[in-house]
Amino acid sequence: MPRVHPTALVDAAASLAADVEIGAFSIVGPEVTIGAGTVVGSHAIITGRTTIGMRNRIFQFTSVGEIPQDRKYGGEATALRIGDDNVIREFVTIHAGTAQDRGVTTVGNANWLLAYVHIAHDCMVGSHTTFSNNAQLAGHVTIEDWVTLGGFTGVHQFCRVGTHAMIAAGAIVLQDVPPYVTASGYPAKPHGTNNEGLRRRGFAPAEVTAVRRAYKTLYREGRSLETAKTALAEAARSAPVLVRLVDFLGTEGRGIIR
Repeated sequence: MPRVHPTALVDAAASLAADVEIGAFSIVGPEVTIGAGTVVGSHAIITGRTTIGMRNRIFQFTSVGEIPQDRKYGGEATALRIGDDNVIREFVTIHAGTAQDRGVTTVGNANWLLAYVHIAHDCMVGSHTTFSNNAQLAGHVTIEDWVTLGGFTGVHQFCRVGTHAMIAAGAIVLQDVPPYVTASGYPAKPHGTNNEGLRRRGFAPAEVTAVRRAYKTLYREGRSLETAKTALAEAARSAPVLVRLVDFLGTEGRGIIR
């Protein structure tokens, strides 16, 4: 049986794995599913059509699965899905999707969401990301795997942040940030590549060098975006690490930071 504190309110219709722990004064709604090994702290609220995977740690005073902060929302049956091994710290808020988009907000695996992070409706967060304190996502944002957001980062609705990108503290992201790029400022501008992050994650020296050369092609050689994309597609034939960058640039978005 799940370990539910006597002061917690867990709806009888909720589905909890046998070893789930629910802390004091927390509330779990009727359409919530929580997987094995997940621990929910005190005073947390988990509601809506929310599915949470295994081995997550959800700290006190979080709000997970609440309806979106969207004027168009009219009570539609939207949802939130969270994967495995995530750390969700104090006062984090994650909202369900809207019918105007995919209808679901998704968070992948092994993410660290530090205090006061907000993930709005219809966002797609990958895996192995780190959101520092007070990082904020507007609706419909896509954050790919291994992204790091510094404290007080704000990301505009519909923006994308590519895999292994790093955003400095206090940055305001108004356009898409390509994979591997570091960015800072208001509005966020490119400031090189995430070399140290790539090395820590096991990228070979030749791959890091290829990424650095790709950055020069995209930002330092005075090329138009179209000619840069052509050059990068050619470079990716001999440097597969650039395929992610080429695919990102080939997908329609808000335009990349320049």
